[in-house]
This record gives sequence, C-alpha cells and structure tokens, in this order.
Amino acid sequence: MPQTAGQQRRATNVTIPEPLLREARDLKINVSKACEQGLAQAVAEARADRFLRDNRQAMDAWNAHVDQHGLPLAAFRQF
Repeated sequence: MPQTAGQQRRATNVTIPEPLLREARDLKINVSKACEQGLAQAVAEARADRFLRDNRQAMDAWNAHVDQHGLPLAAFRQF
C-alpha cells in the first residue's frame, strides 16, 4: 500500500547483506523507500494468494457452472 498523506511511519530494523547495502548506497538508492516498495509488493502478492486460496471453491464452482451451461447472456455478446 503506497504511503498517503497523514499515514504514520514507524522506524524498524532490517538486516541486509553488507555488499548489497554498500552497492545501494553507492548507487544513491533510498534504502527505506526500496524496502517499503518491496514490502508493499510482498504484501500485495500475499493478499492475492490468500484471496485465491480463500475463494478457490467458489471459483471452481463458477467455472464448472460455465462449463456446463455456458456464459450467462452469451447470446447477447458482440464480437
């Protein structure tokens, strides 16, 4: 989730391999921002995985319904 105005920030410690940290600093990479972006991506991926896991039964049932009966309103689709 990207930061928005008014969001509180909290300092934390992370452990990063020294060569990687050194190269990031040499390249003028904002380590905090890069960590935040990477964590935001990991959270988004975990949420998507959880959604798929939690809704797998409903998606499978819908797919079986479409396989058996076709798409609803398919007669009205224009290509």
